[in-house]
Amino acid sequence: MSHHHHHDHKDEHHDHKHDHHDHHHSESLSFEEKMSKLLEHWLKHNSDHVQTYQEWGQKAKDAGLNDMAVILQDIAAASSALNQKFEAASSLLKK
Repeated sequence: MSHHHHHDHKDEHHDHKHDHHDHHHSESLSFEEKMSKLLEHWLKHNSDHVQTYQEWGQKAKDAGLNDMAVILQDIAAASSALNQKFEAASSLLKK
């Protein structure tokens, strides 16, 4: 899986092609709807990163970079824990 996602914030006028930048309809959404959409986006985005960290951790291991592999797996685990926080936050909106 290739993951082309550039976050170069040196130039604040960069193209950012994310679905959550739908400015035409944002005025009609309630705060809860906006928050729900953002949390959903962040969860998916973070999940994509977890998968990438795991893949590159395996590649590092295959290349004999065991210390690097351990660090990347730790990052993947920490990011997965963040997903639980995103889900917990999202569940508060569904009560």
